[in-house]
Amino acid sequence: MSVNENEKIRPVIERCEDKMKKAIEHLTHEFERVKAGKAHAHTLDPVKVESYGSLVPLNQVANIAIPEPRMIVITPWDKTQTKNIEKGIINANLGFNPINDGNVVRVQIPALTEETRKDLVKNVKKEGENTKITIRNSRKDTNSELDKMVKEGVSENRRDIEKDNVQKLTDKYIKEVDILVTSKEKEIMTI
Repeated sequence: MSVNENEKIRPVIERCEDKMKKAIEHLTHEFERVKAGKAHAHTLDPVKVESYGSLVPLNQVANIAIPEPRMIVITPWDKTQTKNIEKGIINANLGFNPINDGNVVRVQIPALTEETRKDLVKNVKKEGENTKITIRNSRKDTNSELDKMVKEGVSENRRDIEKDNVQKLTDKYIKEVDILVTSKEKEIMTI
C-alpha cells in the first residue's frame, strides 16, 4: 500500500461519506417539518412575514413558544406585527388557522385523522427510500471512481478493499435511514 495510493483514494472515500452524511441530514430536516399532530419548533419554518418592506423568516420578528403539545404561541417583538404574522402563517399554506388577540398569535395544531396519519407515514417511507437511493448512487459513483483509479496505478486488490469499505459505509447509512423512518413512523402513529 503506497502513500500515493492513499493520497488518491482518501479524498474519494471522504467525498462519498460526506454525500451520505448530507443525505441523512436532509432526511432529518425533512422529518422535522412533518407535522405529527404535535407542535414542533420547526413547524413554522416556512412562514415568511412582511416586516418593514421585506419578507423575513418568522423567527426574526417574534419569539415562538410551545406551551402545550398542540399549541404554538408567537409573541412579536413589535406588537404592530401581529397582523403581518397572522397573514404570513395563512400565506404559508400550512393548514393552520391562526388566532390573533393583538398581543400574541396562537396556532392550534389540529389532531390528525387515521387517514392523514397513514398518508404521512407513506410520505415518510417515500422520503426514506429517496434517501437510500441517494446513498446507493453515492456508492455507485465512488465505485466507478475506484475502478478508474486502477488505470492510474492503484492496485486491484486495494480497489477491492476500498469497495468493501464503501459497502460498509452504505450499509451503515442505509441502517440509519431505516432507524429514522421507523422512529418517525412511530411518532406519527402515536396518538
